[in-house]
Amino acid sequence: MNVDQIAKLKKISQQLRKSVIRELSEAGSGHSAGCLGFADVMAVLYFHAMRLDPENPNWEYRDIFVMSNGHYAPLLYATLAERGFFDKKELANLRKFDSKLQGHPERGSLAGVETTSGPLGCGLSQAAGMAYSLQYLGGNSERFVYCSLGDGELDEGNIWEAAMFAKKYNLANLIAIVDRNNIQIGGDTEKVMPLGDLADKWRSFGWDAQEIDGHDHLAIIQAIDKAKNSRQPSVIIAHTIPGRGVDFMEYDYRWHGKSPNAEEAERALAQLSEGGGE
Repeated sequence: MNVDQIAKLKKISQQLRKSVIRELSEAGSGHSAGCLGFADVMAVLYFHAMRLDPENPNWEYRDIFVMSNGHYAPLLYATLAERGFFDKKELANLRKFDSKLQGHPERGSLAGVETTSGPLGCGLSQAAGMAYSLQYLGGNSERFVYCSLGDGELDEGNIWEAAMFAKKYNLANLIAIVDRNNIQIGGDTEKVMPLGDLADKWRSFGWDAQEIDGHDHLAIIQAIDKAKNSRQPSVIIAHTIPGRGVDFMEYDYRWHGKSPNAEEAERALAQLSEGGGE
Protein backbone atom coordinates (compact mmCIF):
# COMPACT_ATOMS: atom_id res chain seq x y z
CA MET A 1 0.00 0.00 0.00
CA ASN A 2 1.70 3.18 -1.19
CA VAL A 3 1.22 6.83 -0.27
CA ASP A 4 -1.04 7.55 -3.24
CA GLN A 5 -3.35 4.67 -2.39
CA ILE A 6 -3.65 5.83 1.22
CA ALA A 7 -4.37 9.36 0.02
CA LYS A 8 -7.13 8.01 -2.20
CA LEU A 9 -8.71 6.16 0.72
CA LYS A 10 -8.58 9.30 2.85
CA LYS A 11 -10.33 11.22 0.08
CA ILE A 12 -13.01 8.56 -0.15
CA SER A 13 -13.52 8.70 3.64
CA GLN A 14 -14.18 12.42 3.49
CA GLN A 15 -16.57 11.96 0.59
CA LEU A 16 -18.50 9.37 2.62
CA ARG A 17 -18.71 11.76 5.56
CA LYS A 18 -20.07 14.53 3.37
CA SER A 19 -22.63 12.18 1.81
CA VAL A 20 -23.76 11.19 5.29
CA ILE A 21 -24.23 14.83 6.33
CA ARG A 22 -26.28 15.54 3.20
CA GLU A 23 -28.41 12.41 3.72
CA LEU A 24 -29.15 13.17 7.36
CA SER A 25 -29.86 16.84 6.80
CA GLU A 26 -32.28 16.03 3.98
CA ALA A 27 -33.98 13.32 6.06
CA GLY A 28 -34.21 15.43 9.21
CA SER A 29 -33.44 12.43 11.38
CA GLY A 30 -30.83 9.73 11.83
CA HIS A 31 -27.50 9.03 13.49
CA SER A 32 -24.57 11.35 12.84
CA ALA A 33 -21.70 10.66 15.24
CA GLY A 34 -21.06 6.98 14.58
CA CYS A 35 -21.43 7.28 10.82
CA LEU A 36 -18.79 9.99 10.68
CA GLY A 37 -16.47 8.09 13.00
CA PHE A 38 -16.65 4.76 11.16
CA ALA A 39 -16.18 6.16 7.64
CA ASP A 40 -12.47 5.32 7.45
CA VAL A 41 -13.14 1.66 8.20
CA MET A 42 -15.87 1.50 5.56
CA ALA A 43 -13.60 3.12 2.98
CA VAL A 44 -10.95 0.46 3.57
CA LEU A 45 -13.45 -2.39 3.50
CA TYR A 46 -15.22 -1.43 0.29
CA PHE A 47 -12.37 0.13 -1.64
CA HIS A 48 -9.52 -2.18 -0.63
CA ALA A 49 -10.21 -5.24 1.50
CA MET A 50 -13.40 -6.88 0.27
CA ARG A 51 -13.92 -8.85 -2.91
CA LEU A 52 -16.91 -7.20 -4.60
CA ASP A 53 -18.41 -6.61 -8.02
CA PRO A 54 -20.93 -3.74 -8.15
CA GLU A 55 -21.90 -4.87 -11.66
CA ASN A 56 -22.73 -8.31 -10.25
CA PRO A 57 -23.75 -7.74 -6.61
CA ASN A 58 -24.68 -11.39 -6.11
CA TRP A 59 -21.32 -12.66 -7.42
CA GLU A 60 -20.79 -16.10 -5.90
CA TYR A 61 -17.21 -15.32 -4.86
CA ARG A 62 -17.94 -12.01 -3.12
CA ASP A 63 -17.18 -11.27 0.50
CA ILE A 64 -20.15 -10.41 2.70
CA PHE A 65 -20.66 -7.39 4.93
CA VAL A 66 -23.18 -7.49 7.78
CA MET A 67 -24.01 -4.19 9.47
CA SER A 68 -25.17 -5.22 12.93
CA ASN A 69 -25.21 -1.60 14.16
CA GLY A 70 -27.93 -0.86 11.65
CA HIS A 71 -28.41 2.77 12.69
CA TYR A 72 -25.19 3.39 10.71
CA ALA A 73 -27.30 2.76 7.59
CA PRO A 74 -26.62 6.24 6.11
CA LEU A 75 -22.92 5.37 6.03
CA LEU A 76 -23.60 1.99 4.44
CA TYR A 77 -25.76 3.62 1.77
CA ALA A 78 -23.16 6.31 1.11
CA THR A 79 -20.48 3.64 0.77
CA LEU A 80 -22.48 1.45 -1.59
CA ALA A 81 -23.35 4.43 -3.77
CA GLU A 82 -19.74 5.63 -3.83
CA ARG A 83 -18.64 2.11 -4.80
CA GLY A 84 -21.10 2.07 -7.70
CA PHE A 85 -23.83 -0.26 -6.48
CA PHE A 86 -26.52 2.33 -7.18
CA ASP A 87 -26.92 5.96 -8.26
CA LYS A 88 -25.85 8.57 -5.70
CA LYS A 89 -29.04 10.51 -6.43
CA GLU A 90 -30.89 7.83 -4.46
CA LEU A 91 -29.20 9.04 -1.26
CA ALA A 92 -31.57 12.02 -1.13
CA ASN A 93 -34.39 9.60 -0.30
CA LEU A 94 -33.09 8.45 3.08
CA ARG A 95 -35.92 7.64 5.52
CA LYS A 96 -38.67 8.81 3.16
CA PHE A 97 -41.92 6.89 2.65
CA ASP A 98 -41.56 4.11 0.07
CA SER A 99 -37.82 4.75 -0.15
CA LYS A 100 -35.33 1.92 -0.57
CA LEU A 101 -33.13 3.68 2.00
CA GLN A 102 -34.87 3.13 5.30
CA GLY A 103 -33.46 3.98 8.73
CA HIS A 104 -32.03 0.47 9.01
CA PRO A 105 -30.81 -1.67 6.10
CA GLU A 106 -33.32 -4.07 4.56
CA ARG A 107 -32.14 -7.10 2.64
CA GLY A 108 -33.26 -6.97 -0.99
CA SER A 109 -34.06 -3.26 -0.97
CA LEU A 110 -30.77 -2.21 -2.54
CA ALA A 111 -27.97 -3.93 -4.39
CA GLY A 112 -25.21 -4.75 -1.93
CA VAL A 113 -27.37 -4.86 1.20
CA GLU A 114 -26.87 -8.41 2.47
CA THR A 115 -28.96 -8.47 5.66
CA THR A 116 -31.81 -6.76 7.44
CA SER A 117 -31.01 -5.16 10.76
CA GLY A 118 -33.05 -3.47 13.42
CA PRO A 119 -32.73 -4.63 17.03
CA LEU A 120 -29.13 -4.27 18.11
CA GLY A 121 -27.12 -7.42 18.78
CA CYS A 122 -28.53 -9.59 15.99
CA GLY A 123 -25.94 -9.08 13.28
CA LEU A 124 -23.09 -11.15 14.68
CA SER A 125 -25.37 -14.19 14.86
CA GLN A 126 -26.32 -13.66 11.22
CA ALA A 127 -22.69 -13.23 10.23
CA ALA A 128 -21.64 -16.32 12.17
CA GLY A 129 -24.35 -18.36 10.47
CA MET A 130 -23.17 -17.19 7.06
CA ALA A 131 -19.55 -17.96 7.91
CA TYR A 132 -20.56 -21.41 9.16
CA SER A 133 -22.46 -22.09 5.95
CA LEU A 134 -19.50 -21.04 3.81
CA GLN A 135 -17.10 -23.17 5.82
CA TYR A 136 -19.13 -26.31 6.47
CA LEU A 137 -22.23 -26.49 4.26
CA GLY A 138 -20.77 -26.54 0.79
CA GLY A 139 -20.06 -22.84 0.45
CA ASN A 140 -16.80 -21.21 -0.56
CA SER A 141 -14.59 -21.20 2.56
CA GLU A 142 -12.29 -18.62 0.96
CA ARG A 143 -15.00 -15.96 1.22
CA PHE A 144 -14.92 -13.74 4.29
CA VAL A 145 -17.84 -12.43 6.31
CA TYR A 146 -17.30 -9.01 7.93
CA CYS A 147 -19.57 -7.72 10.69
CA SER A 148 -19.59 -4.18 12.07
CA LEU A 149 -20.63 -3.70 15.68
CA GLY A 150 -21.14 -0.68 17.92
CA ASP A 151 -19.50 -0.74 21.31
CA GLY A 152 -22.76 0.08 23.06
CA GLU A 153 -24.28 -2.82 21.14
CA LEU A 154 -22.00 -5.18 23.04
CA ASP A 155 -24.35 -4.77 26.01
CA GLU A 156 -26.61 -7.25 24.19
CA GLY A 157 -26.25 -10.82 25.43
CA ASN A 158 -26.76 -12.49 22.05
CA ILE A 159 -23.49 -10.91 20.86
CA TRP A 160 -21.67 -13.17 23.27
CA GLU A 161 -23.74 -16.22 22.35
CA ALA A 162 -22.66 -15.68 18.75
CA ALA A 163 -19.06 -15.23 19.91
CA MET A 164 -19.17 -18.64 21.62
CA PHE A 165 -20.72 -20.25 18.54
CA ALA A 166 -18.04 -18.79 16.29
CA LYS A 167 -15.27 -20.12 18.51
CA LYS A 168 -16.83 -23.59 18.82
CA TYR A 169 -16.73 -23.96 15.03
CA ASN A 170 -13.47 -22.05 14.56
CA LEU A 171 -14.98 -19.65 12.05
CA ALA A 172 -11.71 -18.23 10.78
CA ASN A 173 -13.58 -16.63 7.87
CA LEU A 174 -15.47 -14.35 10.28
CA ILE A 175 -14.06 -10.87 11.04
CA ALA A 176 -15.91 -8.55 13.42
CA ILE A 177 -15.05 -4.86 13.62
CA VAL A 178 -16.14 -2.96 16.73
CA ASP A 179 -16.53 0.81 16.49
CA ARG A 180 -15.05 1.71 19.87
CA ASN A 181 -16.15 5.33 20.09
CA ASN A 182 -17.14 5.17 23.78
CA ILE A 183 -20.62 6.64 23.32
CA GLN A 184 -24.13 5.29 23.10
CA ILE A 185 -27.54 6.92 23.11
CA GLY A 186 -27.59 7.24 26.90
CA GLY A 187 -24.10 8.68 27.32
CA ASP A 188 -20.59 7.35 27.89
CA THR A 189 -20.40 3.57 27.44
CA GLU A 190 -18.36 3.15 30.61
CA LYS A 191 -21.03 4.92 32.64
CA VAL A 192 -24.03 3.24 31.02
CA MET A 193 -22.60 -0.29 31.13
CA PRO A 194 -18.81 -0.64 31.58
CA LEU A 195 -17.23 -2.80 28.89
CA GLY A 196 -13.81 -2.97 30.52
CA ASP A 197 -10.89 -4.39 28.57
CA LEU A 198 -12.64 -5.35 25.36
CA ALA A 199 -9.67 -7.05 23.74
CA ASP A 200 -9.17 -9.38 26.70
CA LYS A 201 -12.90 -10.00 26.88
CA TRP A 202 -12.98 -11.20 23.26
CA ARG A 203 -9.82 -13.25 23.78
CA SER A 204 -11.48 -14.98 26.71
CA PHE A 205 -14.15 -16.12 24.24
CA GLY A 206 -11.45 -17.62 22.03
CA TRP A 207 -11.20 -14.86 19.44
CA ASP A 208 -8.10 -13.28 17.96
CA ALA A 209 -8.36 -9.63 19.05
CA GLN A 210 -6.56 -6.52 17.81
CA GLU A 211 -6.87 -2.88 18.84
CA ILE A 212 -6.17 -0.12 16.32
CA ASP A 213 -6.63 3.55 15.55
CA GLY A 214 -9.82 3.45 13.48
CA HIS A 215 -8.78 6.55 11.54
CA ASP A 216 -5.40 5.18 10.45
CA HIS A 217 -6.07 3.65 7.04
CA LEU A 218 -2.83 1.69 6.98
CA ALA A 219 -3.48 0.29 10.45
CA ILE A 220 -6.96 -0.79 9.37
CA ILE A 221 -5.53 -2.53 6.29
CA GLN A 222 -2.83 -4.30 8.29
CA ALA A 223 -5.32 -5.45 10.92
CA ILE A 224 -7.64 -6.90 8.28
CA ASP A 225 -4.74 -8.64 6.56
CA LYS A 226 -3.73 -10.21 9.88
CA ALA A 227 -7.29 -11.27 10.61
CA LYS A 228 -7.54 -12.96 7.23
CA ASN A 229 -4.58 -15.14 8.16
CA SER A 230 -5.93 -16.12 11.57
CA ARG A 231 -7.03 -19.67 12.32
CA GLN A 232 -9.84 -18.50 14.59
CA PRO A 233 -12.59 -15.88 14.49
CA SER A 234 -11.16 -12.36 14.65
CA VAL A 235 -12.25 -9.06 16.08
CA ILE A 236 -10.74 -5.67 15.32
CA ILE A 237 -11.46 -3.04 17.96
CA ALA A 238 -11.25 0.25 16.08
CA HIS A 239 -10.89 3.25 18.37
CA THR A 240 -12.67 6.13 16.67
CA ILE A 241 -13.80 9.69 17.35
CA PRO A 242 -17.59 10.03 17.18
CA GLY A 243 -18.48 12.87 14.83
CA ARG A 244 -15.01 12.77 13.28
CA GLY A 245 -14.19 15.87 11.24
CA VAL A 246 -16.97 18.10 12.59
CA ASP A 247 -15.85 20.01 15.68
CA PHE A 248 -19.28 20.56 17.21
CA MET A 249 -20.12 16.85 16.92
CA GLU A 250 -16.87 15.22 18.02
CA TYR A 251 -17.04 13.29 21.32
CA ASP A 252 -20.58 14.56 22.01
CA TYR A 253 -22.91 11.61 22.70
CA ARG A 254 -25.94 13.79 21.96
CA TRP A 255 -25.09 13.46 18.26
CA HIS A 256 -25.39 9.69 18.49
CA GLY A 257 -29.00 9.83 17.32
CA LYS A 258 -29.30 13.39 16.02
CA SER A 259 -29.19 14.84 12.51
CA PRO A 260 -27.91 18.30 11.54
CA ASN A 261 -30.26 21.05 10.50
CA ALA A 262 -29.54 23.06 7.35
CA GLU A 263 -27.22 25.54 9.08
CA GLU A 264 -25.36 22.82 10.95
CA ALA A 265 -25.03 20.78 7.77
CA GLU A 266 -23.51 23.74 5.96
CA ARG A 267 -20.96 24.20 8.75
CA ALA A 268 -20.18 20.49 8.81
CA LEU A 269 -19.68 20.29 5.04
CA ALA A 270 -17.38 23.30 5.12
CA GLN A 271 -15.20 21.66 7.77
CA LEU A 272 -15.12 18.34 5.93
CA SER A 273 -14.16 20.10 2.71
CA GLU A 274 -11.24 21.71 4.53
CA GLY A 275 -10.20 18.20 5.60
CA GLY A 276 -9.97 16.96 2.00
CA GLY A 277 -12.27 15.23 -0.48
CA GLU A 278 -14.40 16.52 -3.28
